[in-house]
Amino acid sequence: MTTAPITIEPMQTKYNLQVSRLLVQGFRGKFQKLTNMNDDDLALFFEKLFEHYPTEPASHRMVALQDGEVIGTISIKWMPEADIMQKQGLPSSKSFIRLGKWNLLKMLIGLSLLNHKPQVGECYIADIVVHPDHRSKGIGKLLFQWAQHFVQTEPHLDVLSLHVVGSNPRAKHLYELLSFQTHLQKKSLVRHLLFNESKWDYMVLNLK
Repeated sequence: MTTAPITIEPMQTKYNLQVSRLLVQGFRGKFQKLTNMNDDDLALFFEKLFEHYPTEPASHRMVALQDGEVIGTISIKWMPEADIMQKQGLPSSKSFIRLGKWNLLKMLIGLSLLNHKPQVGECYIADIVVHPDHRSKGIGKLLFQWAQHFVQTEPHLDVLSLHVVGSNPRAKHLYELLSFQTHLQKKSLVRHLLFNESKWDYMVLNLK
């Protein structure tokens, strides 16, 4: 039996639901303490965010596809140029009425605390997730290779970066195998209170 090929393609609206569910599977643990929403409600939250922010300046989201199914995703961003910076308002609570205003507020605060502002020349991996049924098959490596190629072909970018929580040494080891190096270790009381994660490693990969 021939295995269907895996392709890396730009995010499209038709993948919103699949990617939303994938983000929940990948980051459920970060939001368990922050909110009591179930997986379906968390997926709805991310789906509505995609609808409200279909594209952001200076960012890309890609998906790994096999037989039309999203089996992985990666999101990158970099410092926008002054002439393309845009101000985007908060999403209307009406879009999230099923979730409740308090859950919406907590999720938005949580995401804002996880937000990283890239510096000049930096391409930041905001998230990377592989479907649980497709891990250890090289899909994460394919997504990283795409990101590295993107940086290497952009003259204004020279560094790929990411954060990894201290409680996930396996992920950190994987990034080290990909030549990422720990640049800074951060401790945050607020993040500990919200996500039960106090230690965060900031890792970089110089590509030029």
